[in-house]
Formats: sequence, structure tokens, C-alpha cells
Amino acid sequence: MKTPLTFVRNIVLGTALAAAGFGSAQAEEKVRIGLMLPYTGTYAALGNAITNGFKQYVAENGGKLGGREVEYFTVDDESNPAKATENAKKLISRDKVDLLVGTVHSGVALAMAKVARDSKTLMIIPNAGANDLTGPLCSPYIFRSSFSAWQPSYAMGELLAKKGVKNVVTLTWKYSFGEESVAGFKESFEKAGGKVAKEMTLPFPNVEFQPFLTEIASIKPDAVFVFFAGAGAAKFVSDYAAAGLKGNIPLYGPGFLTDGNLDAMGGAGEGLMTTLHYADGLDNAKDKAFRTKYATTYKAQPDVYAVQGYDAAQMYEAGLKAAGGDPAKQEDVIKGMASATIDSPRGSFTLSKAHNPVQDIYLREVKGSENKVVEIVSKGLTDPARGCKL
Repeated sequence: MKTPLTFVRNIVLGTALAAAGFGSAQAEEKVRIGLMLPYTGTYAALGNAITNGFKQYVAENGGKLGGREVEYFTVDDESNPAKATENAKKLISRDKVDLLVGTVHSGVALAMAKVARDSKTLMIIPNAGANDLTGPLCSPYIFRSSFSAWQPSYAMGELLAKKGVKNVVTLTWKYSFGEESVAGFKESFEKAGGKVAKEMTLPFPNVEFQPFLTEIASIKPDAVFVFFAGAGAAKFVSDYAAAGLKGNIPLYGPGFLTDGNLDAMGGAGEGLMTTLHYADGLDNAKDKAFRTKYATTYKAQPDVYAVQGYDAAQMYEAGLKAAGGDPAKQEDVIKGMASATIDSPRGSFTLSKAHNPVQDIYLREVKGSENKVVEIVSKGLTDPARGCKL
């Protein structure tokens, strides 16, 4: 039977298109990224910085990850844990995302992680520091590009003990991240022979600090360690100085105490020492290039949140490369991410067995509008990931 001419033409055309790559599924499919972050409310600036950092890395790679174009699906999580499960499920079920990126608020991240684990969806946490995320709730599908609450605070405890500080008072809001931060500090400080004379807490987001400042003045400790962030941190630092304590009892905390709020403190923050996995003035080529590009693109200086977003994209790129650019080869993506060394603006880092960064923690000093690097206080600090069964 003679083959119709049109049929022959279709075969020839199909062969030519396939040879050119136009007919392949890989050429047509984009990598689908679900960004579930706060874009309104208290943490909006953090969500935007993370998004900017992630998209900057993609732009530096020609708009692609693993050789494929990127399509974004964005949800404002509103920092509301009550909406987290539904929002995450929509991104996974409706939008079919290959990767879930989120979030800032630990309560929201914990709910997201459960959805990701149950649906076997890959997730990168670009900020939330709750220890449980890479501790008892760890999963092959969950990675973190940021930190655990334990890391910067543990490093500060080590530092103060080495400085000969013997007697410390702690103060934080009474909620999980603040309490985990104090616990990390206390663990290393007391292990080295220091003593926490008193642990004080106040309800979140209460900023009536005067009774605590009066008590600190009466106890007269060698130093004070606190966890506060945002506007509450700016008020505490200002109140601490106004109470006449700044010149007499040194104040310390993890870097969230001074990140993004130095202008609100005025001169009260000058000289304040904090510990974090990023600082201004790091002497590495990656950071200099990152900061220059970010400032040009977004007309603003990057912060630790932008770095964490940038590195989330780097981590996923490493996984996709290991999988030949195919996000459907999830096991290969996971192996590639888990074994990668990330050339980060913060300095290179690897990932622990629990998928948390193994990273340097810096001592920073407030100088004007910057948290200037002083030294590395803990080299390659690994979160203990207590309770993780990976």
C-alpha cells in the first residue's frame, strides 16, 4: 500500500523537529519553583530579600536552573501558620511545583515541611531557624540554606567563655525561637564553665523592658545575652543604652539583634557585638560580586536574607546538575544537593547529614550602618540535629 504524501511529510518534519530539540519534553518543560514567603506584614522585607537573592542567581545563569528555564509560582504566606498547609498544598497539587521554597516564620515552615514530607516534594528553607526542621522532623526532602537557632547562639556562648566572662543574664521573648537561641548559648557557655545567673522572658511581642533592665542593673552580671529581632530589638537596644547599662554591662546576641534595624537604633547600637553566618566586609570574591550585582539590580544593599535566597537557588542548581537537568529524577537531585559544596557569599559551606549548612559563624561589630566582620568565632559549625533519624 502506498504511503500518503502528507504522512511522509509529517514523519520527516517530526524527525527534523526532534533533532533540533523542539519535539523533546525536556526542551519544552520549565523548572517550576514555588515561592511561599511573606510579602506583606512584619516580615515582608525579609520575603522580598529572599526572593531577590533567589532570582539574582537564576538571572546570573541566563534565567535557567539545570539548563532549563524557570517558572515561578508565588504565594504570600502572611506569616500565618493557620494558612500554611492549604497554601503549600495548592502549590504542590495545583501548580505542580518541582521545588517549594519557604519560609521566614518557623511556625509556617513547620507546617510546610509536613506537607512536603507527606507529598515527597523537595523543599528548601531559606530562613526559618526552628531546630526541629533539621532535627526530629528532618527528611530526605527537606533542606535548609540558612541556619538553625542553635548555631549563632552556641558560637556566642563559646566566645564569651573564651573571653573570660563568668556570669551572664539572658532575656528573650517567650516563644520557641527565642528559647532555642538562649538554650544554644547556655549549652556552650556552661560547658566551658560559665554560669547563667538568671534566665528572663517576656511575652511576645511585648516591648516593656524597663522592669528587666532594672533587675539587670541590680544583679550586675558580667554580660547580658538576648534574643530579639526587628522593631523590638531596636527598642531594646535603645532602652538598654538609655538606662545607662551600655557602658557598664556588655550586651550580646545572635545577629538578628542588629540585622535590618540599625537605623532605628540610632547611635545606641554602635559597638554592639553579635554572631551570625554572614557579615559586612567579608574578604571573598563571591561576596563582592554578589553585593555589586544586587545593589545594581535592586538599588539596595543585600543582607543575610538575600544571601540565603541566593544560596537556595545555588543548592537546587547543584541538585539539578547531578540529575542531568531533570527535576523528575528526584533521588539524583537530592544526592546532588546533599553532597554539594556551595560557593556562597557568606563563604563556602557544605550540608550536614540532616541537610543543614555546616558553616562559619562570624563575630560582627556595629560600625555606623554596618555589621562589620571582626573574626570567625566558630569554623564550620555543625548543628547537632538532635532527634534526626536520617
